[in-house]
Amino acid sequence: MKKIYLIAIFFIGLVATQAQELKWYTDVKEAVAVGNKQNKPLLLFFTGSDWCTWCMRLQKEVLTTPEFTKWAKEKVILVEVDDPRRIAQAPEIRQEYDQIRGVLGIVGYPTVYFVRGEKKDEKFNLHALGKTGYVAGGPVVWLEVANGILNQK
Repeated sequence: MKKIYLIAIFFIGLVATQAQELKWYTDVKEAVAVGNKQNKPLLLFFTGSDWCTWCMRLQKEVLTTPEFTKWAKEKVILVEVDDPRRIAQAPEIRQEYDQIRGVLGIVGYPTVYFVRGEKKDEKFNLHALGKTGYVAGGPVVWLEVANGILNQK
């Protein structure tokens, strides 16, 4: 019994450690500053975290995999732009996210937009590089699409 308990604790710790490896920003302005400092584009993940089945599927099949983790650390700054139905959000966050969704023309979830951010005075601009969403085939296929967007000139 003790062995089963220890093995379970080990695997829970392993999963928790792996999940914590990636930093997902929720403050777009902060993410823009980090992206500019590191010279990386932002990956904006537009999601309905508590209701969107396809968003949850993208999370499970791609965004939580070791392949995605390795790729994301090297290539992008991650930003979650959430639109929950049952979880309260601060009004200023909701307003900022609504504005970003409007500017980028987000009409469905999940949408993943790659952008470069630029801060001027107290405002910031987002320069769209391209977008995708759920792509069947797991992390390898999804990352091929993402790399195609990022490698465009």
